[in-house]
Amino acid sequence: MLDERLIALITEEVIKQLTANGRVVLPDRPPAEYAAESPAPSAGNPVGTDRLLEDPLDPEALERMKKRTTARIGVGKAGARLKTQTMLALRADHARAQDSVFADVDPAFIERLGLLSIESQAGDRNTHITRPDLGRKICPKGVEALRQHCEMSPDVQIYASDGLSSAAIEANLEKILPVLTEGLQAKGLKVGTPFYMRFGRVAAEDQVAEVLGAKVVCVLIGERPGLATAESMSAYIVYNSYVGIPEAKRTVVSNIHKDGLTAVEAGAYITEVIQQILDRKASGVDLVK
Repeated sequence: MLDERLIALITEEVIKQLTANGRVVLPDRPPAEYAAESPAPSAGNPVGTDRLLEDPLDPEALERMKKRTTARIGVGKAGARLKTQTMLALRADHARAQDSVFADVDPAFIERLGLLSIESQAGDRNTHITRPDLGRKICPKGVEALRQHCEMSPDVQIYASDGLSSAAIEANLEKILPVLTEGLQAKGLKVGTPFYMRFGRVAAEDQVAEVLGAKVVCVLIGERPGLATAESMSAYIVYNSYVGIPEAKRTVVSNIHKDGLTAVEAGAYITEVIQQILDRKASGVDLVK
């Protein structure tokens, strides 16, 4: 039997060939590209898009929906099964999602951004995935590096972590970090030294808060990839944190990617959220009381 990696490579090649022939629109491509690349409406193709669903009840409504979402709508079926091109696209998306979980962020990317790099206690990718508890703890060398190289007692400490999607960090961090940092500094806030944590989980920010004495910690972390995108990042923000703090105390800004809340927009929005958290001295459920 073919292993999963080989199947994924074959699927990718088939998708490329079909796309080159104008027969496939991949579901995770920007919706705005659909209409531009689809054949013009005709008697045999009244909607002017991929003809996966024959004779839709409302072709115009289907066209409008396909332009507004990357979800798999109007794909039709072949008997009780998915059509071939839908199945191929699903396999390709699944392969991309797997790659994002198991791949590392390019060290050259982190170096180019000038970020200190530390690790959690997970130590390697397989442990990171199977032992979330170790991803919530910083390794001893990482703790020492934070104390030596990061500013202590900031109003806001921002850092990035791969989490479950390296692709999310590489796609969004370079765009969001300057907006967020400069926006907070413009408000007169003391912003800590940004850094990157490899093999990190969300709750590692609690130890970061304790080590650096930060009032607010914001981790920009890759989320578990879906079949629509593998580049979704979230910001988890917590006030006056400590190891063991309830999860309900975190404020989350999610769905940060090119087809959701864009990185630049997210940076501006998170800046305002952090200011509100500092003003009210609360985050998570306490912020909405």
